[in-house]
Amino acid sequence: MNLAAGRRGVVRLEVGEPLFSTPPHIVEAAVRAVRDGLTRYTPNAGLPSVREAVCARMHRDYGLEIAPERVCVTVGGVGGISSALRAAVDAGDEVLIPDPGWPNYYMMAVVAGAVPRRYPLRPENGYLPDLDELRSMVGPRTRVLVVNSPSNPLGTVFPPALVEALVDFVSTHDLILISDEVYDRIIYEGTHRTACAYDPDGRVVAVFSASKTYAMTGWRVGYAIAGEEMVRQMAKLQEAYVSCAPAPSQKALEAALTGPQDGVEAMCRTYRENRDLTCRLLAERGIPHRRPEGAFYVWIEAGCRNSTEFAHRLLTERGVALAPGSTFGPRGEGYVRVSLVSAAEAIREGVAALAAAIAGAAVPGRGRPDGCPGRCGA
Repeated sequence: MNLAAGRRGVVRLEVGEPLFSTPPHIVEAAVRAVRDGLTRYTPNAGLPSVREAVCARMHRDYGLEIAPERVCVTVGGVGGISSALRAAVDAGDEVLIPDPGWPNYYMMAVVAGAVPRRYPLRPENGYLPDLDELRSMVGPRTRVLVVNSPSNPLGTVFPPALVEALVDFVSTHDLILISDEVYDRIIYEGTHRTACAYDPDGRVVAVFSASKTYAMTGWRVGYAIAGEEMVRQMAKLQEAYVSCAPAPSQKALEAALTGPQDGVEAMCRTYRENRDLTCRLLAERGIPHRRPEGAFYVWIEAGCRNSTEFAHRLLTERGVALAPGSTFGPRGEGYVRVSLVSAAEAIREGVAALAAAIAGAAVPGRGRPDGCPGRCGA
């Protein structure tokens, strides 16, 4: 990402940054809050009106009755996950994280003093967690299971029955389930069911964010839903690390949750069109890939020995930035991730360059990407 940012004319397909601007009514709510003097600290767990707006949203979208005391407004989804991890583990405790999975889970577990252990998401199992494999990994120091649906980088949407089974699993093994659901509104096929719906005893921390849904990545605001005791601990940790989410951003989140949702629907239509375009172009070129049911990424088999080197050469020689699969864990090696948040023409150009690199086709005057066995031409 940093290497691509320093170059001109790069086709940017590596970042999960929405193509759209924040909807105007959300921006206006934040401006109004600043003008009205809402520029001070808020309660650690968030403004009461924002927590109530989250409860209303969960009732509208999932039919759940959530008390405001179970809501913690956070500094983005990152803040929600990291606070939950710190609240749940002691030094040396183990956290089960997905592989492939968002790399920040590993970093946050380490920062919390925990030991991250990767559980496999296998293509032959649809990249879904296998309960038997999870069971074999639970030990005396295991405290947390992290899951992510819809998934970054895989685009999987867990069937509701699997979500319920995962909640039963953590209850049986006396674990905390941190359910990363920041892409819950970006669904193309299937049904997303929040893990909150199956939580009888406060073992679930479901994390949401305004960043992806409302194109608010820079506003740094999200929220978590958990048991009341967990929320109290997360709020204390926010006092220590960030105090609270910024007050104007909280009012922007409130406007996002309570205002018109047609902007979200329009964004999702564009992402779906980009998904269909990307998958069609890849299929026409015979490139194996996973067609996502949710989120806005396509997981592509590049067939290379070193996906980081492959992505670096693709950027420096062909001007296309992709995310190397190894970023997402050892099981991501040999893959790359394409983001669907760019314009259609950029996707066409990027897929064409990727196909040429995989096939080992040389650009006149340039070399050929390294690290590719077999059909990549090495």
